[in-house]
Amino acid sequence: MSADTNLMAIPGPVDPVPVPRPAAVSADPRVELIGLKREDIRAALESAGMDARQAKLRSKQLWHWMYNRGVTDFSLMTDIAKAQQPWLAQRFRISRPGVMEAQVSSDGTRKWLLQTHDGHDFEMVFIPDADRGTLCVSSQVGCTLNCRFCHTGTMRLVRNLDIHEIVGQVMLARDSLGEWPSQPEGRMLTNIVMMGMGEPLYNFDNVRDALKIVMDGDGLGLSKRRITLSTSGVVPMMEKCGEEIGVNLAVSLHAVTKEIRDEIVPLNRKYGIEGLLQACADYPGANNARRITFEYVMLKDKNDSDEHARELVRLIRHYRLAAKVNLIPFNPWPGAEYECSTPERIRSFSNIVFEGGISAPVRTPRGRDIDAACGQLKTAAEKKRRADLDREAAA
Repeated sequence: MSADTNLMAIPGPVDPVPVPRPAAVSADPRVELIGLKREDIRAALESAGMDARQAKLRSKQLWHWMYNRGVTDFSLMTDIAKAQQPWLAQRFRISRPGVMEAQVSSDGTRKWLLQTHDGHDFEMVFIPDADRGTLCVSSQVGCTLNCRFCHTGTMRLVRNLDIHEIVGQVMLARDSLGEWPSQPEGRMLTNIVMMGMGEPLYNFDNVRDALKIVMDGDGLGLSKRRITLSTSGVVPMMEKCGEEIGVNLAVSLHAVTKEIRDEIVPLNRKYGIEGLLQACADYPGANNARRITFEYVMLKDKNDSDEHARELVRLIRHYRLAAKVNLIPFNPWPGAEYECSTPERIRSFSNIVFEGGISAPVRTPRGRDIDAACGQLKTAAEKKRRADLDREAAA
């Protein structure tokens, strides 16, 4: 692709700005099977010279070994003829993102610093709870947006993650947790949130196709009711998300007035709170059983007053939203210009929202000691780069 045609429209504070997106070309000439649809696997086998009837059978077998067994080595696929296994290995690959570093928090949260085949760092986080285990998945390397309270948002956008890099995060977590063969009962990994690095709705096609594999009953087999996609408010894509993916929706709201949201979530200058809340009201499938989640980071003396809480209740009622609110204590990072609201202020805010008939639990910060908490997914990647620079300087 030429540089001119390989552009992605990225929203600036007000207007879209074209930003070059480097093509993710692998040095490995073999075809990556993770992320391909069933029919595409069959077509790839035929293109490589396999008989059409055999390609149909082999594509089903490969799908099962990859997504139900977690196998990456063709020689372990016992129902494929031994003579054909090397033929497959020469032409195809089944890979995972590279693991640069893996950390475990004192509270059990796990964070991985991962690397794409073209050398870019990104992160994913697994958060275990008593009754569930949630994997926080990234959709981009860096981020298109520059939310002022979010450390990840201070990174430049490098590129979108490909389908296999998104699905690969789920499979890598399953590898680490020992959850093969795939089965619905007894899993530690029960939920997925598209809340890692990046804005999922600015990588819509890849996110949609990756989640379809995750939700496929013959694939990774995770129900769409156990998957949540978080957006900062890309209003034109929200209805499309509900129609074509159908997962739960979370919205990074964080403020109830134009002035404050313009400051801390600059995308608001493009779409506005009213347009965002109307898109929430129109979101396909939203109801009392599948409520929209509003994420609200608590910033001292910025968005945490009793008046703000009452306005939040008013807005949710005005748009007749089936919604709940997650109050998130701000996770500090070096250079941040905000502080976390006091526990007393957060409690008062929560009480007002609850009294308004809307659930407003306070999220318990997880993984702070390894910079894995909400809004912190940048630090490990930066530390890694600093370490590389130090080594180069020493050499």
